[in-house]
Amino acid sequence: MADLPKDPAMLLSIVNMKLRDFYPSLDVLCDDLEIEKDAICVPLSGIGYEYDERQNQFV
Repeated sequence: MADLPKDPAMLLSIVNMKLRDFYPSLDVLCDDLEIEKDAICVPLSGIGYEYDERQNQFV
C-alpha cells in the first residue's frame, strides 16, 4: 500500500499531481498503489473535493 499523507490538503496535492503526471484515471492509480478508492475519496470529500473523471482531478 502507498504511504499517502493523512492530512487531507496534502493528500489532495499529491493525488492530483499523481493523476496529472502518471495515471489516466483514479482507478488505475488505486490499482497501482494497491489502495481502496475510499481511502482517498472519503478524506477529500470531507474538505469539499470530489473526483471529476473528465478532468482526471479532484475538484
